[in-house]
Amino acid sequence: MVTSPQSPKGEAAAAPAPASAPLSAEAQTAAGILPASHWTEQALPEEGPGNDGASTLGSFMSTTASLASSIYQYRTVQGRTYHGELGNAESWEPNDPRHVEALDLLHHALMLQTDGKLYLAPLEKKKVQKVLDIATGSGLWSIDFADEFPNAEVIGTDVTPIQPSWVPPNVQFELEDCNQEWTWAANTFDFINMRFMNGIVTDWYALFRNAYRVCKPGGWVESSGTSGRFYSHDGTVKEGSAIDQWGIVFREGGKKLGRTFTVYEEDVQRKGMEAAGFVDIQFRDIEVPLGVWHPDKKAAERGLWWKMAVEADIEGYINYFWNAALGWTPEEAKVFARYVKKEWNDPNIHGYFILRVAWGRKPE
Repeated sequence: MVTSPQSPKGEAAAAPAPASAPLSAEAQTAAGILPASHWTEQALPEEGPGNDGASTLGSFMSTTASLASSIYQYRTVQGRTYHGELGNAESWEPNDPRHVEALDLLHHALMLQTDGKLYLAPLEKKKVQKVLDIATGSGLWSIDFADEFPNAEVIGTDVTPIQPSWVPPNVQFELEDCNQEWTWAANTFDFINMRFMNGIVTDWYALFRNAYRVCKPGGWVESSGTSGRFYSHDGTVKEGSAIDQWGIVFREGGKKLGRTFTVYEEDVQRKGMEAAGFVDIQFRDIEVPLGVWHPDKKAAERGLWWKMAVEADIEGYINYFWNAALGWTPEEAKVFARYVKKEWNDPNIHGYFILRVAWGRKPE
């Protein structure tokens, strides 16, 4: 069984260099990964009315920013499009309209986890003049923050131009790879926001060093990241189950590409902030249920929205790593996704993951 995690204490191991070929069958077995045949040789679970994810929520905006035409030369992996060449960037999430809609849902799901707050750092509204949103995705956080802080300039960055073009006048989007040396001058920003960078960052210590350099004295940085797998307090997330395998594949895939998914388990947010020089570091760990099994109505609503956000494009979330790490075909990955959705919709499986929001201040 997979039980609740303890607070992370050990030092994070250095990530190995990325490899090009999928993990060997022996390596997959050693890591506890079940073969594709384990899922494809079983009868497919039926797609019940509870398994349609966010299909009833309609479509969200999916226009693109006005940037140089060369950046629209996207890569295609297993039938889905991904960002074009930009340094050594290697995002595992697609950038097509279906996934952009899923990212919009994810923004709302995260807002529910933090009681509708865009940030938890103790910002003084009058002092916030310039803000940086790293890995902005579909751009909704930048847009919402700009609406709440109309006198602040907000810059959202990403490796792919999937942000809307109609935005508040105090928002702009730029194409940047956060793993490269940041291009802004020292002491530029009052607040730096970084969300959902699991599987993206090659060096978390370098990331926070960059953030420290461009943050103004007295300014704040905030990072939101998740655990690398699902847990349960009562042992209902079983070893070998689809949602247990979900975490194992992302963990091993992150190791293979040198971009960890175990952000919470390795405690990289706190450690990176401390090493960079930030002070007054605080964090909040939030248990996020998957599905509506939780007896508390508010927690069940939080779980429902997170489930809908992932189910809106579950194939997109697993497409890259199930191919890069395991060598599976899209058809095999889709079969696995059916089993994941079945377990997420089972009220007898009480799975959850940890969302950690951490923030720290640059000394004045």
